[in-house]
Amino acid sequence: MSNNIIHAYAALQPAQELVPYTFDAGELLPHEVEIQVEYCGLCHSDLSIIQNDWQVSQYPVIPGHEVIGRISRIGAGAQGLHIGQRVGLGWTAETCEHCASCLQGERIFCSDLVPTIVGHAGGFADKVRASWQWVIPLLEQLDPITAGPLLCGGVTVFHPLMQHKIQAVHKVGVIGIGGLGHIAIKLLKAWGCEITAFSSNLAKKHDLLKMGAHNVLQSDDYQAMKSYYSQFDLILSTVNVGLQWNEYLKLLSPRGAFHFVGAVLTPAQIDPSILMARSIQLTGSDTGTPATLKQLLAFAERFQIRPQVEVFPMSQVNQAIAHLKSGKTRYRIVLKADF
Repeated sequence: MSNNIIHAYAALQPAQELVPYTFDAGELLPHEVEIQVEYCGLCHSDLSIIQNDWQVSQYPVIPGHEVIGRISRIGAGAQGLHIGQRVGLGWTAETCEHCASCLQGERIFCSDLVPTIVGHAGGFADKVRASWQWVIPLLEQLDPITAGPLLCGGVTVFHPLMQHKIQAVHKVGVIGIGGLGHIAIKLLKAWGCEITAFSSNLAKKHDLLKMGAHNVLQSDDYQAMKSYYSQFDLILSTVNVGLQWNEYLKLLSPRGAFHFVGAVLTPAQIDPSILMARSIQLTGSDTGTPATLKQLLAFAERFQIRPQVEVFPMSQVNQAIAHLKSGKTRYRIVLKADF
């Protein structure tokens, strides 16, 4: 059998269950690395692509962009990697390497960026390929079962902390304590910040306090929020639903920042006068560069930061997706390859 045959799980049409799917990936290109998949996280972004929520999906869709595995083949032009090395792959599989953004080290703004699961075969498979620049070496001390979610969910919430120069003296709020939000709490605890979690489900309160949150508030209890006005240096929103954003802006201290990392599908209604009165920053970001990914993994190894995961065999991917949709996941799903 050809080395180029890949076995995967794919959605053939929008919102369909995934089915076994085999394809010939062609010859390995000089800049590519092939990874034998061990584990792959299941992210809400995978659901969005399966369902074509963002109108960018290309079918068949092979989801999976929080990949952990070992290098099985290396293209002739790949640098700094070796066969058998444990590596990770996140949201991005390839960038052009010659545009202004790439040359400035800001590859996430590359106009030719190829997401791992859009027009590209993702990690719900026995093997996955990517450009070598985006294949991130893992320290052997990192737990391979829990490391995958750091490569997308983790870097998504890590990047704003770097962007806004967050320090231990700062007070940070996190809206939405799911896959992204719970990693944010773990990172902020290691950072030394005072943390307030905003959750729609106060049944999680015990978990959140144990993770490191100092305060837990109902995310739509705007009356209770009034006692927190002008206190936060940063509020990080991980949710994909609309809230009364102006009530959250009132929680920020002068020159504080409100940062979106959750892709809300409805336009946000913002009162500019609130921004003006305190010189508040309104920002957003998605993932991070290879350099930021490496910084995050080093930080996670140093402080033993491990996302809280539930593990399913990859052959039970549809059951895992149903569990994620149920809202009962605590707090991230990881699929173990069992081809």
